[in-house]
Amino acid sequence: MHAISFIQDLAVIMLVAGVVTILFHRFKQPVVLGYIVAGFIIGPHTPPFGLIHDEETIKTLAELGVIFLMFCLGLEFSLRKLFKVGATAFIAAFMETTLMIWIGYEIGRWFDWSTMDSLFLGAILAISSTTIIVKALNDLKMKNERFAQLIFGVLIVEDILGIGIIALLSSIAVSGSVSPEEVFSTVGKLSLFMIVALVIGILLVPRVLAYVAKFESNEMLLITVLGLCFGFCLLVVKLEYSMVLGAFLIGAIMAESRQLLNIERLIEPVRDLFSAIFFVAIGLMLDPAILWEYALPIVVITCAVVLGKMLSCGLGAFIAGNDGRTSLRVGMGLSQIGEFSFIIAALGMTLQVTSSFLYPVAVAVSVLTTLMTPYLIRAADPLSLKLAQVMPNRVSRVFALYGEWLRSIQPQGESALLAAMIRKILLQVGVNLALVIAIFFAGGYFAPRIADYLQGWVMKSSWQNGLIWGAALLLSLPFLIAAYRKLKALSMLLAEMGVKPEMAGRHTQRVRRVIAEVIPILSLLVIFLLLSALSASILPTNELLIVIAVVAAGVAAVLWRWFVRIHTRMQVALLETLDNHKEAGH
Repeated sequence: MHAISFIQDLAVIMLVAGVVTILFHRFKQPVVLGYIVAGFIIGPHTPPFGLIHDEETIKTLAELGVIFLMFCLGLEFSLRKLFKVGATAFIAAFMETTLMIWIGYEIGRWFDWSTMDSLFLGAILAISSTTIIVKALNDLKMKNERFAQLIFGVLIVEDILGIGIIALLSSIAVSGSVSPEEVFSTVGKLSLFMIVALVIGILLVPRVLAYVAKFESNEMLLITVLGLCFGFCLLVVKLEYSMVLGAFLIGAIMAESRQLLNIERLIEPVRDLFSAIFFVAIGLMLDPAILWEYALPIVVITCAVVLGKMLSCGLGAFIAGNDGRTSLRVGMGLSQIGEFSFIIAALGMTLQVTSSFLYPVAVAVSVLTTLMTPYLIRAADPLSLKLAQVMPNRVSRVFALYGEWLRSIQPQGESALLAAMIRKILLQVGVNLALVIAIFFAGGYFAPRIADYLQGWVMKSSWQNGLIWGAALLLSLPFLIAAYRKLKALSMLLAEMGVKPEMAGRHTQRVRRVIAEVIPILSLLVIFLLLSALSASILPTNELLIVIAVVAAGVAAVLWRWFVRIHTRMQVALLETLDNHKEAGH
């Protein structure tokens, strides 16, 4: 009977959703809204009778919808795109996220909502909707315009910030409090995990997919992709992170595969099915009585979303050096909330830290801002012309001078090349250090199990810690040596730039050599102190540390070239994967 009830519910959902979305398509409204309206029509709060009998199963399928939505967002994400989006995307996204979290929190407190409701409201308002914006720009045939490309850049950065917000909210909800130390710890661990997952994933996953693709079977490729997606989500949950993070990351890893276009084509129908159920499930939760009761907060929050995002994103785009018209178009194009907001609202309900009214309020605000999005994008140009006419000449002159000043301070020629080289070296050092820290964290995480295994051979806990810490150090040697070599190259570059013959005279070369040797050694000492602090749970005694350091130094001296060769092969493999992806058309 349960199976028949479930099939009946699924039939009702699909039939009603199909009819409603056809109507929405005819009236040129986003299909996402059609799904929500369909859910509202068949929901338990809509008279005369409820058409859905097994809501729990529908909610489980809706969670699959969240996974596929985030997985497909990851597929659209690209590390190359992230590096290309420039200052505009980063500044606008950070300004928008910070301001909207603060505005949402203040609105919640003004309505006497609880601290958690207010905090989650801020997070709900922080992220704009990729799905709705892309649909609106496609319908308006503006997808290839410059402001649209800037909006896509902001959305890429927002996706990353949204993942961070979800992880942070989960941590706060569990602990019940927020402290600066906890925030930095959560963000640091999340960043570390994302870097390590991306690096290792890009080395392994595209090769697995390339092997499966040789069989030229779409079925095999689809099953492999789904297996990797769900398997990685499970791993992330085991590490006490959100399933949403796992889905996004594995999507971003697969985005670097040469099979990306084929994967997108195969996964699209699966995503459409489960995301439709997700949005219908949102509509099921809409209660007209709650919407009427919270009509004033909904109106206030909608105004706050439109004005707050217009101001923060527009100002961020202008600060990054864009003209007033482009900045206003960016701000007005991002003035809505959507699928990420639903995921954050659902997180609050799942963790049982938010009130029942917050979800319907978030959906109502999303519906209103989504309906306004195409009109806001169209109104950006007339509004910018009107503002230019009424703006005092002095203010216009100040804005023009600011743009000229920004262009004048941008590095040109040789200095731009040096700046790019320094950024590249620092990025490589950062990735290597992230991998080293991850190895030591893994050593600390698995230390109790390893200690149980070593109990038969080594009784003393200090010796067990010494073996674990020493093994972590030996595994880290290729990455530490690579970081040392990159730091040496950086210090030589800085010495060449900083120590001029007119300053040091005949001692120029000697001073440069000293700087080139001292900076990497000091940097390694700082790294070892950091590793000691981070791996305090498995840190052996000082005597054992000295022994381990001497052994590691001896191994590094003997196997230096082999370690360099191993690391170089890994780096080449990583770059080849990214280059192959580029050749494949992305």
